Amino acid sequence: MFKKVLAVMLCSVMIAGSLTGCGEGKEKVPEYSIQNFTAPAKGEEIVVLTIKDYGDIKIKVFDEFADKGAENFKGLAKKGYYDGVIFHRVIEGFMIQGGDPEGTGRGGESIWGGKFEGGASTNLYHFAGAVAYANSRGTSTNGSQFYIVTGEKQTDASLDRYEKSIIQNYGRKPYTDEVKEKYKEIGGTPFLDGGYTVFGQVIDGLDIVYKISQVETNERDKPVKDIVIEKATVVKYDGSEIHWTIE
Repeated sequence: MFKKVLAVMLCSVMIAGSLTGCGEGKEKVPEYSIQNFTAPAKGEEIVVLTIKDYGDIKIKVFDEFADKGAENFKGLAKKGYYDGVIFHRVIEGFMIQGGDPEGTGRGGESIWGGKFEGGASTNLYHFAGAVAYANSRGTSTNGSQFYIVTGEKQTDASLDRYEKSIIQNYGRKPYTDEVKEKYKEIGGTPFLDGGYTVFGQVIDGLDIVYKISQVETNERDKPVKDIVIEKATVVKYDGSEIHWTIE
């Protein structure tokens, strides 16, 4: 009898901790497994950036793996913080950056005021289409500014070089074969892994991101013609087709 009670108690603890076992509970996601391309559930909140003269960029945000980052991005969008804001820094083959209401790269704050610590999930990587916060001195300096990765397709040599750097600087484990193959397949900016808070992934409109990345810029990487976020909205995902890559 005592053993049976003990087994039931243990099962309850495992379920409460969201571990598999006892036939119930949510499976715990292994560290260093790719979660960027997990499709949103129908009815889940996503963020849509409507870019003047370009169209919509739809973004899945990862509440589970970047809770503070996701909360901040959705919160700012809901209050209209990004409406009328430009992409002030654009570098082809790297990323497009916006979210600063001053348009200078020096402004902006979180929904809590000032900066916040967002961390760096071991399940989210800087693949093409990843959305992350710009920072000045680590992930504790996140505010409102964000960037969307374009990046380039990687090689074994480049991945080996970047991998050594992130292991040394951030104590992360070596890339899995899955991660390496994805960077070689679709590209990205692996040298940023571990140092920035990835909190989202473009599910539609990556072609727009790449078009923006190719606009003419000045010596400070600012587009000669303003690229304006007309409106940022939080909507419920309707189950429409997802485009993780450019077809």
